[in-house]
Amino acid sequence: MRSSLLAAGLLSLAATPTAPAGLRFSVTFPASRSSAALDGRLLILISADSSAEPRFQVSDVVTSAQVYGMDVEGWKAGVAVSVAVSGVFGYPIRDIADLPKGRYRVQALLNRYETFHRSDGHTVKLPPDKGEGQQWSRKPGNLYSKPQWLTLDPAKGGTFALTLDQEIPPTAPTADTKYVKHVTITSDRLTAFWGRPITLTAHILLPQGYESHPNARYPLVINHGHFPADFGGFRPEPADTTQPCEYSERFHLDCYNRIQQQYAHQFYEEWTGPDFPRVLLVELAHPTPFYDDSYAVNSANNGPYGDAIMRELIPVHERCGAQITAKGGRSLGW
Repeated sequence: MRSSLLAAGLLSLAATPTAPAGLRFSVTFPASRSSAALDGRLLILISADSSAEPRFQVSDVVTSAQVYGMDVEGWKAGVAVSVAVSGVFGYPIRDIADLPKGRYRVQALLNRYETFHRSDGHTVKLPPDKGEGQQWSRKPGNLYSKPQWLTLDPAKGGTFALTLDQEIPPTAPTADTKYVKHVTITSDRLTAFWGRPITLTAHILLPQGYESHPNARYPLVINHGHFPADFGGFRPEPADTTQPCEYSERFHLDCYNRIQQQYAHQFYEEWTGPDFPRVLLVELAHPTPFYDDSYAVNSANNGPYGDAIMRELIPVHERCGAQITAKGGRSLGW
């Protein structure tokens, strides 16, 4: 594969004595984290901001942490991988030579890949979703190092050791509430395509009065978006005005967190009001090994997500109705 050749080339370059001098990071992981050899994308994260770990500071804004990456394959515990950041492209500063000399918090992270033997004959190495919506900084099972302060001088260079001795824990199941229920199924179609179990999730917002109308039938409204960890934009509690205001660089709004809560609570009041249409509102989560969203269509590279959603997840009550129940044990029965 192209990625394999790239990884081999980068590893060879890092290990070559004649490679250009500059900043390097020597990264290892202990056998206690994995006795098996690992594949994945190894990231070096650099930030002068101590308000959060560098892995949480990578974004599409100018204040993003600095990041470099390389592919690794067959990486064994205790074997050091040398990551040369001088002379290679980085983000958001393209050349490490332009990074001002100073003290930075530095962290390494391995976004672990899995080998998929797909039914179309292709074998690919990709990061499987682990219930976090393809967020490598929070993906369960990914290894990372504790941030450490280092004095970096691109002109002087130097080699710094980092150890991936931390592991991101599994995500906690999302709890049901009076109004919001959750269901996850394993898709037969997607499992056959990817060669390993693939799940789909639905977050279901129940209409007001659902429990008191056991024989009612409701229209189904489906909401697509990027990966939702839970049903978004619905908040029975009033906005928390004691929270510190957070500025949204994306929308250029101050107190964006409070604004979101205000509108979420407004939706709750409207949803439970006497004149709001009574429907089942379903928000789908269907991340792929490529991204946090499949766009709900069949595709040659992603597999039959459209069929899986329409033919397996939507009529799930007919296939496994006992898995989706409101309080009292009644099937949602859409």
